[in-house]
Amino acid sequence: MDSFSPIPALAGGVLIGLASALLWLGNGRIAGISGLFGQLLPPARTVIWRLVFLVALVLGALAASYLLPGLGVGGPGGQPARLAAPPAGWSVPAPLWIAVSGLLIGFGTKIGNGCTSGHGVCGLARLSKRSFVAVGVFFAVAIVTVTLTGIV
Repeated sequence: MDSFSPIPALAGGVLIGLASALLWLGNGRIAGISGLFGQLLPPARTVIWRLVFLVALVLGALAASYLLPGLGVGGPGGQPARLAAPPAGWSVPAPLWIAVSGLLIGFGTKIGNGCTSGHGVCGLARLSKRSFVAVGVFFAVAIVTVTLTGIV
């Protein structure tokens, strides 16, 4: 990481917390993205609010990219966002790298009974012991992954 921009990070954190709190208070649901996405197929009987939340999540990011075009990675004037490439020296094509990464993330969220948004944002806010353990495991795996791949 070349630069740290506290204002965009703070604004993003406030918006994530506000959206999570509004979903919990307004709908009684936890904003765990893997859980929301995982119950779309086969459709649960509460599929409409899940679709609305996920579509708003994507459209909100798209709107932010148009409204704040200079934000980029690393804050104002930073590099534009791009997909993560495989580590240098690995002969894995980028689409395969992304597909395998996504499958591993999906498997991890299934066996961990949640993802970083559910455990890290909502679970920690509710002082869930299970979420404290899950977030600790997330960080440990992230440290090992960065150490092995060299991708930051």
